[in-house]
Amino acid sequence: MPEPDPAHLIDLSDVGRTYDDGPAALSGLTLRVRRGEALAVLGRSGSGKSTLLNLLAGLDRPSTGRVTVDGLRVDRLSEAACAKYRRSHVGMVFQFFNLLDDLTVLDNVLLPAQLAGADRTAAAARAAELLDRLGIARHARAHPGRLSGGERQRVAVARALMNRPPLLLADEPTGALDSASGADVRELLRELNAEGQTIVLVTHDLALAEACATRTIELLDGRIARDVAAVTR
Repeated sequence: MPEPDPAHLIDLSDVGRTYDDGPAALSGLTLRVRRGEALAVLGRSGSGKSTLLNLLAGLDRPSTGRVTVDGLRVDRLSEAACAKYRRSHVGMVFQFFNLLDDLTVLDNVLLPAQLAGADRTAAAARAAELLDRLGIARHARAHPGRLSGGERQRVAVARALMNRPPLLLADEPTGALDSASGADVRELLRELNAEGQTIVLVTHDLALAEACATRTIELLDGRIARDVAAVTR
């Protein structure tokens, strides 16, 4: 296999993933994503989208091939090293937010920094910066259950960005939102990418892909069936 190119944040080479005796979730997948790209991953249920996201997050391991993110061979990391990798290299945004309802907005955002053992003063300053940047500073002392769906997703994005990860993974980030909140999150992701954040998002929302992605791939039966760069955005 060729050596990873440092210009690419993500470098997957001939990746396959099978589970027990079932069909391959991914088969011979080779994918490179440059730093600063926003990649939308489309495909039907069962096409391999979630498996791809889990491999990038270090939550799963390939059966064959190589997964390299930011120069790290993620497929070779121990469980402890994978946990450290996720804290420092990956921010994750989910369809249903995955916020802790018994913590305030501020404490939810601070959680990744606390798990990473960051300096408290620096972490508090970073959290305040993110809450202000994302327009939710007024909710810092509120609990997530009192916020709208769009506001909760902004909290989730702030939490994902807390440790300044080079890679932001988003799994159906507008899937649980109404149309207005979905448009709000699309604009937020577009702005983050314009500022240089590398994003990989899995979505069925074509409007999200068209608004945010600089490149779109479509998976079919664990393989890339289409790979298209955006002409304009």
